[in-house]
Amino acid sequence: MIQEYLNSIEKFVVVGDRVLIKPREMETHTRSGLVLPASVKEKEEIQSGYIVKTGPGYPIPNTDIEETWKGSTDTKYIGMQAVEGDLAIFLKKQAYEIEFENEKYLIVPHAAILLLIRDEQTT
Repeated sequence: MIQEYLNSIEKFVVVGDRVLIKPREMETHTRSGLVLPASVKEKEEIQSGYIVKTGPGYPIPNTDIEETWKGSTDTKYIGMQAVEGDLAIFLKKQAYEIEFENEKYLIVPHAAILLLIRDEQTT
């Protein structure tokens, strides 16, 4: 039953202030040609990857004071800076790894992103 929902990454709905990132492979060689062992990759505190999907943003409370008795379910959001296609530099320890169709993805809170690199054509 769950397989029929998971046939495309396009059907993923990212919740709140999180982003879905396709991690970029780290370099295995330095500029001078030294080979870096796998343990160096594991110790890195930051990582980079491309943003595949974003959530709606930070949820904020409904401020309709006049109609609080209605119990409105409309949630408002403050948007995020990250957009699909951005290259994100983020804190690795705050990321959650998932695997979908033999591809690794990371779910990262927007607050863990340190830097965004955006192609001018996507703005």
